[in-house]
Amino acid sequence: MARTKLTKEYTVTKEMLAARMGSGSLPVLATPAVVALFEGAAAELAADYLEEGRTTVGTRIDVRHTAPTPCGAKLTVEAELTAREGRVFRFRLAARDETGPVASAEHERVSVNAAHFAQKAQARRKAADEG
Repeated sequence: MARTKLTKEYTVTKEMLAARMGSGSLPVLATPAVVALFEGAAAELAADYLEEGRTTVGTRIDVRHTAPTPCGAKLTVEAELTAREGRVFRFRLAARDETGPVASAEHERVSVNAAHFAQKAQARRKAADEG
């Protein structure tokens, strides 16, 4: 049986800070880094349900980043698959550091044929180059 929950542990690095990522000026965990960790956990969880040659792509995320986390802090990310309707996967996500909650999100991913999706992206690049 495929799992419905996943917990991952991270240490906040300099590369994950807002000042380094360009999403702010402070040396704290950047919201784009939180989003990447959330999406990565959800994608890993969804992969348990996919057939060969398929992957998921993020289509929506509603994030609330509510507390600052400094470099070197331990971060725990929890992902829960809350619904699956055909190709659509929905997740509830949460992040916390050693002192408490840091962020939460609702996230949606859609299953796609990996090769076909990559071809569509290349076709868009070609159209942009020609246009």
